[in-house]
Amino acid sequence: MYIENESEWLSRLFDDLWPVTRSITGPGLRKSLKIFREEIPLEIEGVPSGTDVFDWEIPPEWHIYEGRLTGPDRNIYADFDETNLAVVNYSKAVNGSFSLDELKPHLYTDPSVPDATPYVTSYYERTWGFCLPHQVYEELPEGEYYAHIDSEFVDGELNFGHTVLPGESDEEVLLSSYLCHPSLANNELSGPLVLAALYHRLSEWENRQFTYRFVLCPETIGSIAYLSEYGDHLKDALVGGLVLTCLGGPSESLSYKTSRRENALIDKTVQNLKEQSDKGFKIRQFTPTGGSDERQYCSPGFNLPVGQIARTVYGQYDGYHNSNDDKEFMGIDSLIQSVDLIENLLQSFEYAGYYENQKPYGEPMLGKRDLYPNINSPQQWERANSVVNEQEFLNRILTVLNYSDGEHAMVEIADDYGCPMDEMIPVVETLLDHNLLQRVLTSYDK
Repeated sequence: MYIENESEWLSRLFDDLWPVTRSITGPGLRKSLKIFREEIPLEIEGVPSGTDVFDWEIPPEWHIYEGRLTGPDRNIYADFDETNLAVVNYSKAVNGSFSLDELKPHLYTDPSVPDATPYVTSYYERTWGFCLPHQVYEELPEGEYYAHIDSEFVDGELNFGHTVLPGESDEEVLLSSYLCHPSLANNELSGPLVLAALYHRLSEWENRQFTYRFVLCPETIGSIAYLSEYGDHLKDALVGGLVLTCLGGPSESLSYKTSRRENALIDKTVQNLKEQSDKGFKIRQFTPTGGSDERQYCSPGFNLPVGQIARTVYGQYDGYHNSNDDKEFMGIDSLIQSVDLIENLLQSFEYAGYYENQKPYGEPMLGKRDLYPNINSPQQWERANSVVNEQEFLNRILTVLNYSDGEHAMVEIADDYGCPMDEMIPVVETLLDHNLLQRVLTSYDK
């Protein structure tokens, strides 16, 4: 489905998703997945509570109905109806009176951002609590407070959604993002929104070499559950992948965290675009101590070729995990810029793999294919061919033909030549059209 006005579409989708109370399970997660299912053909699946997924167990669903903290002066200091960040995510029910001293262990603030309500979770340890701006916390009067949280834990299921865009080959590229944070923009909705936009962009491509798998799941436990169902398939089929997170905000460039392998084809493609062009990528090395679902996809039992891509990176801005991370901070224009750059990366990745020269004995006769000028003169070479002159285009053709032996990835050939991978695409397409190249499995070095 073609999106006529991508900016308006993303803005509307954001507004539909923003007020939903999401968590790692429950009705808010399902509602969010169903909203996305109206935009891309997601298949929504569930893993029952209590199911073992590797070393984890699917928790019961969390259902919350209301939450309010009322002070001795009858002022309301935290109200779930005003912001769903006001109650600690996965809080158990509470209904009682407490002195300020008794209450303080259950109050959460962020002194470094005193005007913001922090986002706090306690998924796997039963407790309760309220979140409020630190400047409000500092002004709390002494006296008796009334704490009320109406919530319950229900045996249900953990849900995720996925869909596949078929390509010419069964080799797959994974695009994964998470749904579980309530009312956070850059750190929650930017990734799924970019994923949905990429689905529509890629569906409009005339040709797709790879098959593309799109996954939306709650962070950590969701990707672990997904791997428990589809991990063996991904180990066989996956040639590259990206975890999409924090793709809005003011940063001007994209930041790429490598896969655990650090030299997978997707890693090499980003590195090429960083070094050989002005695409503006920054590179972060893989680490299991922080980040998102790439930690699960790259866990040693799977070690999938999956990197993570962000813009305004988690933990590096004042609005991280608090109420200042809103639509204005994220910016719809920033999302579209991220979509543009990631689409270009994926187009480059389509051609970054291995090829074999179909006329490997001597140089092929290029003149009879109109790939070599009949007249060899300075004037001839000055005529432009795409973004390069004919001499440069010919040089690239000769280089690609010589090194396309099934052992040199195209992105490596581009690196050695000093050419960005996206500028090598017209050369590869030209040689494919003339049956001078043939693709071989990208997973040659999986």
